[in-house]
Amino acid sequence: MTTEQQTPILTLTLNPALDMATTVPEMVPDRKLRCAAPLLDPGGGGLNVSRAVTVLGGESLALVALGGLTGDRLAGLIRAESVPFLALMGPGETRQSLTVTEEKSGRQYRFMLPGPVWSEADQGRVFLLLRASARVGAYGVISGSQPPGVPGDFLAQLARSMAGLQVLLDTSGAALKQAVAHPIPGLFVLRMDDLEAEELAGHALTTRVQSADFAASLVARGVAQKVILARGADGSVLAEAGQRLFVKAAPVKVVSKVGAGDSFVAGFVLALARGGTSAQAMAYGAAAASAAVMTDATQLCRLADVERILPDCWVEAI
Repeated sequence: MTTEQQTPILTLTLNPALDMATTVPEMVPDRKLRCAAPLLDPGGGGLNVSRAVTVLGGESLALVALGGLTGDRLAGLIRAESVPFLALMGPGETRQSLTVTEEKSGRQYRFMLPGPVWSEADQGRVFLLLRASARVGAYGVISGSQPPGVPGDFLAQLARSMAGLQVLLDTSGAALKQAVAHPIPGLFVLRMDDLEAEELAGHALTTRVQSADFAASLVARGVAQKVILARGADGSVLAEAGQRLFVKAAPVKVVSKVGAGDSFVAGFVLALARGGTSAQAMAYGAAAASAAVMTDATQLCRLADVERILPDCWVEAI
């Protein structure tokens, strides 16, 4: 794997957020809670992937839907992190999110506001931008929540409009169920967490082998060429034709779990874009995710941490 040459990476974020993070001494109902000065970060699945790719020394182009004064502020934060992006005019006002950490217990509370409702005209602008930005052979990352108002098969429509790209889909809820029930032709990677996988499987996936079996069953059904199941602090499992892998998460002190999944996707796709194998990509993704939980609030991974803990993220066949 080389860091000098890299296949292009394109990320798509249709429901970004201005992420605010703060702390309070204790969460007490029915009382005014005096918060610490907030930290502001650009947020949203695909955008976080691009942010982490930049931190890791890679390059990507983030396509981001922005609207209103909040969208303007979000754009400024993206520029401050030197993340290349193209803004798509989104409807209404870009949403905000709030993460509050209770100092007494260390518990973290995350409040996610809904984004504006998208019309058919809003959706049409996305496809125009994708056709203008997509490069054959590049990696395309569709990550994060769908905006209100889009149809159930919207992710499939997006993936089909990214013809010639190797598409990685990281989603949840109804969109994930749709992608599994009605496979997207040619989907390169599908990633989900353990709770989502267990809901789809209809039973607990207690062991790594059980997770690998379920992931392999999705590959066999043509849901995606590679299926990744995150297993929390244990690590992640990948299944693809002829191979099943497990990567161990590094043993680190958890400060905040926010952004760990997006950091994993960033490390994984960047390693592939640099010519790495599936095993190398799993290790780099796990190191990025483990590094992300070491940082405060909505901050992502740090390159020095990733490089230091990478040897602890060992990979084995299942």
